[in-house]
Amino acid sequence: MSNDLAAFEKIPVKIFNTSEQASIFVATEIAALIKARQQENKPVVLGLATGSTPTRVYAELVKMHKKEGLSFRNVHTFNLDEYYPMQPDSLQSYVRFMGEHLFDHIDIPKQNINIPDGTLPKEKVGDFCRDYEKKIDDLGGIDIQVLGIGRTGHIGFNEPGSTERSLTRLVTLDQVTRIDAASDFFGEENVPRKAITMGVGSIMKARKVFMMAWGEGKAAVIKKAVEGPVTDQIPSSFLQKHPDCLVVLDEASSSELVRKKTPWVLDSIDWNDKLIRKAVVWLCFKLGKPVLKLTNHDYMEHGMGDIITEYGSAYKVNIKVFNDLQHTITGWPGGKPNADDSHRPERAKPFPKKAIIFSPHPDDDVISMGGTFIRLVDQGHEVHVAYQTSGNIAVFDDDAVRFADFVRDFNTEFGLSKADGEKFYQKVVSSIKGKGPGQIDSAEVLKIKGLIRRGEAKAGGRYVGIPDEQMHFLDMPFYETGAVKKKPLGEEDIKVIMDLLQKIQPHQIYAAGDLSDPHGTHRVALAAIFEAVNRLKNESWMKDCWVWLYRGAWQEWDIDQIEMAVPLSPDELMRKRRAVFKHQSQKDSAMFPGSDKREFWMRAEDRNHATAAAYNALGLAEYEAMEAFVRHKF
Repeated sequence: MSNDLAAFEKIPVKIFNTSEQASIFVATEIAALIKARQQENKPVVLGLATGSTPTRVYAELVKMHKKEGLSFRNVHTFNLDEYYPMQPDSLQSYVRFMGEHLFDHIDIPKQNINIPDGTLPKEKVGDFCRDYEKKIDDLGGIDIQVLGIGRTGHIGFNEPGSTERSLTRLVTLDQVTRIDAASDFFGEENVPRKAITMGVGSIMKARKVFMMAWGEGKAAVIKKAVEGPVTDQIPSSFLQKHPDCLVVLDEASSSELVRKKTPWVLDSIDWNDKLIRKAVVWLCFKLGKPVLKLTNHDYMEHGMGDIITEYGSAYKVNIKVFNDLQHTITGWPGGKPNADDSHRPERAKPFPKKAIIFSPHPDDDVISMGGTFIRLVDQGHEVHVAYQTSGNIAVFDDDAVRFADFVRDFNTEFGLSKADGEKFYQKVVSSIKGKGPGQIDSAEVLKIKGLIRRGEAKAGGRYVGIPDEQMHFLDMPFYETGAVKKKPLGEEDIKVIMDLLQKIQPHQIYAAGDLSDPHGTHRVALAAIFEAVNRLKNESWMKDCWVWLYRGAWQEWDIDQIEMAVPLSPDELMRKRRAVFKHQSQKDSAMFPGSDKREFWMRAEDRNHATAAAYNALGLAEYEAMEAFVRHKF
């Protein structure tokens, strides 16, 4: 990479294709230092983070310990933070998190593990924090500090307003941070308002810092931390002053950096069709012009003169990009029969096609691509839906009680065993009443909640027009923990997907490519599909199977990425809304809404309207709404 391309970056940045590759890099760096110090008979002091970001790093370190004999006998660790108050055996405790992800699987001496104590009386917290700092200093300071980054730009629990010299202390959590943590605690009201955290100053004393971020959801704050001014409103920006900090990103989290988003404004680049389309779309929105009104001067003034040199005139570039965009639009997502498909995103043949829509949760199909789903069915294709997980943890307790009550009354009304119905009802109510905030439901309650989601999914599928036998409930094992934290993707999960694909042998696969899902289910669900498809790639039917990625409730594809845009009329949009409304347990107030307070159907419609408006602003036809897809090629 040319130095010019990193000109806006005030902290060194290393970008990997995937978060897995990035995590392996960080784990390898940590392991190398541990081994070097062992040869010198010296200890290593690590500063560790929690949350979803470092989990793969810890998994790699565990793997190195078990398969390569990497020892942690000389390692001392200091965790960044802990909620306050917090019992160490609570589901949300970072003591428990670190045990499950790292400490229980390696040979680190227990006395070498240091995590802020969330059980202390408040009057003793100050002394504890001072002792925590002293213990780090007495060991010679932290050698490597591992960090994630929060949506507010926080590192540890150093919220906006934290000073550069702040040390370990008790802090009040920002509202955004509490909202982001709500899913772990089964509701924002259960999230502690305070935490003990190492300070920005504590972090800055570390000799080496790795700050990691994955996914599109972190792209905006990474840009602020790396390219923006140093400010206490973005505490991670203080790392611009650190002598040895490396920001480690995957492609998605780096997408807002200048070198990724608009590299042509920094340096000469090797233009290709994809980059030209990206640059022209950016230029249109920057200038507020449709594609066909861009001029030579517009290109020259914005670092894109090389394109004009290659094509001869803005007119020729404009026509090329306009046609590229036009060719993404189709009202026939399964392909139009007996039509010239040379400029269409989907093949005309075979017709009709067999399609599988993979839905990570029981409502992602209609929320994310309900209009396309309806079109595929209306146009005569054989459409299957595979609901990858039960979605049971996203149902409120009140709904479970209501359905248990229905069972009791049903038994009474239809002359069945009244005693059994009453016994079942009381067991469910007792279980729910005896459950503390964030505790796992009983097996019976989880089953009820899963059946509620399944019934809603069936209602949605029937409304769209597919028979029950074309709805497949996979209940992938990785999800069925009863807690927000899931198991890693396993062979059983991949086999479930492979078996279904082999049975149906589809011509189209639709999958959720929305990796900003804050709870990680979409990411694991997609990884299972990719692995299954990769293993089946030599099957004869797979050679004529295309994979289309949609995005869900969290965001949409950028216009320059879209390869198929399916327009929706006002009536079709209303049909989509009604299909989403079949998911009554997620209506009005979902268990895990994330930071966006809008209902899921509102988010989806706003996003579909915005995609149509963007196409219109570029000078293409004006539609009510659009659903967007990107084709994944293996």
